[in-house]
Amino acid sequence: MVWANFLHFYQPPTQKPFWVKKITAESYRRLVEGLLAHPDARVTININGILDELLEANGEIDVLEGLKTLLARGQIELTASAKYHPLLPMLPDEEIIRQIELNNETHKKYFGDLYKPHGFFPPEMAFSKHVAEVVAKQGYQWIVVDELSYRRDLGHLDPTTIYTIDGVPNFGIFFRERNMSYKVLSGQIGTGSLLLSSLGDRLHREEYLLTAMDGETFGHHRPGLEHLLFEIFESKMVETATISDLFDRFPKRTPIEPLPSTWALMEKDLEKNEPFSRWQDSQNPIHVMQWQLSDLAIDVVHRADPQAPNYQTARIALDRAIHSDQYWWASAKPWWSLEMIERGAKELRDTVLVAPGATDTEKARAQELYQNILFKGFDWQREGIVDQLARQEDEEVRQRTDEGMPELPPAEIEKIVTNLTKEMNLMAERQEFERAAQLRDRIKELRSYAATKA
Repeated sequence: MVWANFLHFYQPPTQKPFWVKKITAESYRRLVEGLLAHPDARVTININGILDELLEANGEIDVLEGLKTLLARGQIELTASAKYHPLLPMLPDEEIIRQIELNNETHKKYFGDLYKPHGFFPPEMAFSKHVAEVVAKQGYQWIVVDELSYRRDLGHLDPTTIYTIDGVPNFGIFFRERNMSYKVLSGQIGTGSLLLSSLGDRLHREEYLLTAMDGETFGHHRPGLEHLLFEIFESKMVETATISDLFDRFPKRTPIEPLPSTWALMEKDLEKNEPFSRWQDSQNPIHVMQWQLSDLAIDVVHRADPQAPNYQTARIALDRAIHSDQYWWASAKPWWSLEMIERGAKELRDTVLVAPGATDTEKARAQELYQNILFKGFDWQREGIVDQLARQEDEEVRQRTDEGMPELPPAEIEKIVTNLTKEMNLMAERQEFERAAQLRDRIKELRSYAATKA
């Protein structure tokens, strides 16, 4: 079996230096160092161009240098993407292409000729066939999407086949295996041994496993989980590969008609025909106003004279303002941040206010939408709507987690606890007591679980 693991590195343009440094120390740097220490390991990585710039601005350039070394070795491939992480299916073609070009320019600055992407990662794995058509015209050979893009009436995915898209010539579509990806990113499988055990007979078949998740999962969201990857890198039982490697390894091709999807998609979203509901829910009035403001900002910038004063200011402001985070944090399913909502709305409003040619009516409308987004956010918090939505979503996620939770052998629990204890002691020595407390609580959870199974 061949394991093609995809890791996504990203922080929003509004991210604070504290978090850039913290996440780099806990995740990005450890992953890069782990790959450098295992020269036979191969993975596919996406890093959005804005994170290149944030890493340099915050003195974390060593991570970029490490990625450059890994590229030179041929251990990793970088995908193309959109620089500021917008939701591509919601954008006009001009904005999609611009975001791709901005991302390429930034990566060329940091990685030079080593940056030669074959594949494409749509932010949030937000996929539509039209996005694939635009991406293919830019010269890319494949796109990675969620398994729910695969039509259920076609049966199960065939892990010996490379799929293509009907009507998009010579363009591959790779589906991440949702169940296995979720088991890893949720912490249900916490060691390399458990991962190998869960694969069972698949280890001995000529097929591939394609998982995909945030890079921050390893070390930041899930302390100590990076050791799972390092164990696999050292194992002789599974071969690691980049996604592009799979083309030569598996010659069978099957064309399909994929569905719109994201990697946060749930079955109920498919039933409602709202594949992008975490970012554009028709029943969420905040989302409705956010997209009205987004469309207004895009319209006034597209209409502006490129030679007019302030055009470049407005153009750059729009590039940054359409990142996906503001909509995500307005979903309350279960993620909610009024701070992120306000920042995003302010960026969009300010784009309209500075755009040459924007009318007084449009500027007044932008201000009105900005205020109404905030007012509605405060209303939701005050009236308990945020808590209600988050509680409902948490219950559904918990049910899904519990249903798929594997038994954790005592030896594997002890291995996880040992790694977490080392990490906790290191954090305490550095006086990073909040992080040490998080690790302590996770160790308690594992000890409690072990006691119930004794």
